[in-house]
Amino acid sequence: MSGKPLLERSRQAVWHPCTQMKSHEQLPLVPLSRGEGIWLYDEHGRRLLDGVSSWWVNLFGHCNPRINDAISEQLETLEHAMLAGFTHEPVVQLSERLSALTGRALGHAFYASDGASATEIALKMSMHAWRNQGRSGKTRFLSLSGSYHGETVGALAVTDVALFRDAYAPLIQAGATVMSPDARAAEEGESAADVAERAALELEHYLDEHHDDIAAFIVEPLVQGACGMAMYDPHYLQRARELCDRYEVHLIADEIAVGCGRTGTFFACEQADIWPDFICLSKGISGGYLPLSLVLTTDDIYTCFYDDDVRRGFLHSHSYTGNALACRAALATLDIFDKDSVLEANRRRATLLGNASHEAFADHPRVRHLRQRGMIVAFDVADADAGFSTRYFQNALDRELLLRPLGNTVYFMPPYIIESDDIAHLVDGALKALDATLTS
Repeated sequence: MSGKPLLERSRQAVWHPCTQMKSHEQLPLVPLSRGEGIWLYDEHGRRLLDGVSSWWVNLFGHCNPRINDAISEQLETLEHAMLAGFTHEPVVQLSERLSALTGRALGHAFYASDGASATEIALKMSMHAWRNQGRSGKTRFLSLSGSYHGETVGALAVTDVALFRDAYAPLIQAGATVMSPDARAAEEGESAADVAERAALELEHYLDEHHDDIAAFIVEPLVQGACGMAMYDPHYLQRARELCDRYEVHLIADEIAVGCGRTGTFFACEQADIWPDFICLSKGISGGYLPLSLVLTTDDIYTCFYDDDVRRGFLHSHSYTGNALACRAALATLDIFDKDSVLEANRRRATLLGNASHEAFADHPRVRHLRQRGMIVAFDVADADAGFSTRYFQNALDRELLLRPLGNTVYFMPPYIIESDDIAHLVDGALKALDATLTS
């Protein structure tokens, strides 16, 4: 097998994610050989600026020396041990530091590996907490229209993207959805805050009628990713917190994609000055190095499970829960946030990225809804055909860019080490890729 080209070997041996494998007969896989900083390199030496942080996970560049060193050091002491009945310094320290970032409003970190698993944990924990309080009828979940929370069966129950959900409908205990506060839905004369209030009124009406059987309302704070980077006003989160309190429904903040500084604050919920009952984290928390996810929750939720009766415990587990190497990568990631004043530096980067994007795209005849939240910039392409995203991806590769549109939405979500020259390369290449795609 080693004598065959890598692309042929991969197509025969690897089932690639979120992919119709037959498409790679016409659109070859990109054979990567290494990464360095903001760049990925293929086996022919071509470089690609990682404009989407490798599915939103990479915060501080590929092969970051400080994260490398932390993982190498951890390898010399403990790589992994079961967390049931045991503990270790990296998982304890990471849990303490994340709780401190919430001002101790949340803690009791429960670990898994991927984002969907964190969603599953939060949903199960919510329903079980209500049952432990004698409220066994609260078993349903509510989410936003267009929501995405993962692709395991429980997570699909609160995911409203037909492409991912419909094929598995017979397996899913379907939840309910309410209007998204997506600012693109603004009617004439409405502001983003007005749309948020209109959506909150629909949420209020739904909870007023159905709160008795709703365990939790789950949201992606400020930006709904997979449905096209739908951005909304923090007012909605304030109203959601108020309504969940009033109607006795848990609030779950899925910060898997939008946490870890992506929207401008470490947790997106901070911009609404609220804390949910659960926060789900993954993706960037390990700096893009190792699979890691976790759920933080409140003392009240934790207390619901603290009992002599084992059946009242949260009997959920993953073999690699609290993996020491992944936790150490996450600790190195938090160290970089602290030592490099990343959130402050990102405000400067976000301004540069936003200004360059506005100059390039604001007056483009096919661009609609150019928008930004922190280190995320997105725009929609009017009258894009079904093959737009695939052609754009290829045209971006031809211009040394890794960009993967979501349908007709082009977005930038680069690592936090991007500087002015890189921004110029990203935006200029993205504009040329757009024009090439629209004329092809």
